[in-house]
Amino acid sequence: MAKRTSPKDGRAVVDARDLEALVQDKREGWRASGATARRRQRHYKKLLISQIRHDADDTQHDAFD
Repeated sequence: MAKRTSPKDGRAVVDARDLEALVQDKREGWRASGATARRRQRHYKKLLISQIRHDADDTQHDAFD
């Protein structure tokens, strides 16, 4: 079984294409429909994007200190 995507995995994203490869649904076969799987994928992508933005803000603030 694949590992669930974690917000900490956002640090591994260098390019936007990496986001697609990084997000994995470990219960893909168990979902009731394709719609629920797509919604779950969007949820994890959103988490990763917010983590990337948060990390970028921290880096930006550290540069000014």
